[in-house]
Amino acid sequence: MDFKEFGYFVKKIRKEKGISQRELCEDVQISRATLSAFENGKGEVGFRKVLQVIDYLDFELSPREKSLFPTLEDLQNE
Repeated sequence: MDFKEFGYFVKKIRKEKGISQRELCEDVQISRATLSAFENGKGEVGFRKVLQVIDYLDFELSPREKSLFPTLEDLQNE
Protein backbone atom coordinates (compact mmCIF):
# COMPACT_ATOMS: atom_id res chain seq x y z
CA MET A 1 0.00 0.00 0.00
CA ASP A 2 1.46 3.36 -0.95
CA PHE A 3 0.73 6.71 0.68
CA LYS A 4 -1.98 7.58 -1.87
CA GLU A 5 -3.80 4.29 -1.25
CA PHE A 6 -3.45 4.82 2.48
CA GLY A 7 -5.19 8.18 2.16
CA TYR A 8 -8.08 6.50 0.34
CA PHE A 9 -8.19 3.85 3.09
CA VAL A 10 -8.41 6.52 5.80
CA LYS A 11 -11.29 8.21 3.96
CA LYS A 12 -13.16 4.92 3.56
CA ILE A 13 -12.78 3.92 7.21
CA ARG A 14 -13.61 7.41 8.48
CA LYS A 15 -16.85 7.41 6.48
CA GLU A 16 -17.75 3.86 7.53
CA LYS A 17 -17.39 4.94 11.17
CA GLY A 18 -19.54 8.01 10.58
CA ILE A 19 -16.77 10.44 11.50
CA SER A 20 -16.76 13.81 9.75
CA GLN A 21 -13.59 15.43 8.48
CA ARG A 22 -14.26 18.29 10.87
CA GLU A 23 -14.47 15.97 13.88
CA LEU A 24 -11.29 14.08 12.99
CA CYS A 25 -9.42 17.32 12.25
CA GLU A 26 -10.40 18.91 15.55
CA ASP A 27 -9.48 15.84 17.58
CA VAL A 28 -6.18 15.16 15.81
CA GLN A 29 -5.32 18.84 15.28
CA ILE A 30 -4.87 18.78 11.52
CA SER A 31 -6.31 21.22 8.99
CA ARG A 32 -9.26 20.13 6.88
CA ALA A 33 -7.37 21.14 3.73
CA THR A 34 -4.50 18.83 4.68
CA LEU A 35 -6.81 15.93 5.53
CA SER A 36 -8.84 16.40 2.35
CA ALA A 37 -5.71 16.44 0.18
CA PHE A 38 -4.38 13.35 1.97
CA GLU A 39 -7.66 11.42 1.63
CA ASN A 40 -7.82 12.24 -2.07
CA GLY A 41 -4.23 11.25 -2.83
CA LYS A 42 -3.05 14.81 -3.46
CA GLY A 43 -1.08 15.52 -0.32
CA GLU A 44 0.93 13.96 2.45
CA VAL A 45 0.74 14.07 6.22
CA GLY A 46 3.62 13.75 8.66
CA PHE A 47 4.26 10.36 10.23
CA ARG A 48 3.19 11.47 13.73
CA LYS A 49 -0.14 12.70 12.37
CA VAL A 50 -0.57 9.44 10.46
CA LEU A 51 -0.11 7.53 13.72
CA GLN A 52 -2.65 9.78 15.46
CA VAL A 53 -5.19 9.28 12.66
CA ILE A 54 -4.68 5.51 12.73
CA ASP A 55 -5.15 5.44 16.49
CA TYR A 56 -8.22 7.69 16.27
CA LEU A 57 -9.81 5.27 13.79
CA ASP A 58 -9.01 2.32 16.12
CA PHE A 59 -6.36 0.78 13.87
CA GLU A 60 -2.70 0.09 14.45
CA LEU A 61 0.35 0.17 12.25
CA SER A 62 2.15 -3.17 12.21
CA PRO A 63 5.40 -3.29 10.23
CA ARG A 64 5.95 -6.51 8.38
CA GLU A 65 8.48 -7.85 5.96
CA LYS A 66 7.67 -7.20 2.33
CA SER A 67 6.47 -10.32 0.54
CA LEU A 68 8.39 -11.70 -2.41
CA PHE A 69 5.14 -12.86 -3.95
CA PRO A 70 2.53 -10.62 -5.59
CA THR A 71 -0.77 -10.11 -3.82
CA LEU A 72 -4.09 -10.92 -5.44
CA GLU A 73 -4.57 -7.17 -5.90
CA ASP A 74 -1.20 -6.91 -7.68
CA LEU A 75 -2.17 -9.71 -10.06
CA GLN A 76 -5.56 -8.16 -10.79
CA ASN A 77 -3.93 -4.83 -11.64
CA GLU A 78 -1.59 -6.35 -14.25
